[in-house]
Amino acid sequence: MFSPLSIGVRLGVLAALVAAALYVHYRGRVRLKFLRQLTDHSTFTAPYNAMVYLFSKVSNRPFLTPDAFPEMQAVTAQWEMIRDEGLALMEEGRIAAAIGHNDVGFHTFFKRGWKRFYLKWYDHPIPSAEAYCPKTVALLKSIPTVHGAMFATLPPGGKLGRHRDPFAGSIRYHLGLRTPNNDNCWIEVDGERASWRDGQAMVFDETYVHEAFNGSDMTRLILFCDVERPVRAPWRSVNRWMIHNVMGATGAPNEVGEQVGAVNRFFERIHGVMESGKTLKAKNRRLYYALKYAIISLVLVAVIL
Repeated sequence: MFSPLSIGVRLGVLAALVAAALYVHYRGRVRLKFLRQLTDHSTFTAPYNAMVYLFSKVSNRPFLTPDAFPEMQAVTAQWEMIRDEGLALMEEGRIAAAIGHNDVGFHTFFKRGWKRFYLKWYDHPIPSAEAYCPKTVALLKSIPTVHGAMFATLPPGGKLGRHRDPFAGSIRYHLGLRTPNNDNCWIEVDGERASWRDGQAMVFDETYVHEAFNGSDMTRLILFCDVERPVRAPWRSVNRWMIHNVMGATGAPNEVGEQVGAVNRFFERIHGVMESGKTLKAKNRRLYYALKYAIISLVLVAVIL
């Protein structure tokens, strides 16, 4: 039996969670549909992200100037070397979709033709990266604030639908390597559109709603990096703990035999259940949503009680 105080504390926690989720939902000009946002991963990470925004040293806006991250100038300056290693990987077919169902962070992107090759991922070991891209990996390792990096391609007609990334502790850096160099291939962040250009960097906050489309006739190749967001104390220590102790669990392999992070091992196990849910949704949408929101309600009741 819980005391009134414990119930009050639980209600307070629930109220804080709801407030953070609403803040994330209404942050910016563009938002997901409310029912989608309700079960989106960014809702569950909202309390943490709200604290990151509060202590952030950089502006909370969709696009940021690359000058705010001076350590990345060395990467931009070496774009031709990075491009050459990336193009070699493309020719060998090594920039690819996930092997099986072990990349939960990007699994929906693969359906639209998006492909990747991990170079660095939050302390997760990637032997193939050092074997095939030694110069790029060495450069990235020399910059402590780069915690995640990959080559990413988007084919002609490829589209990434509107979404939010769940972790605000990093900022996204894109470097154009082989691009159409026109506005037919673009990314839109909170309603602001930008296009990639060879040798040019763009920096944006991936926790705003964003989408991308390649309307050109060539495959776009970029370097994609997660750069540590500058955060004031005391949250800086918390954010670095998250980076080194939690985000590494989202690691995925480039090749068979490479290590799979704990989060992705869990995703492999529950993937069958998720596919069953999609099958049910296709057959009976009302029943699917009734079960979905019943489960959410039970979780909320469990938090209160």
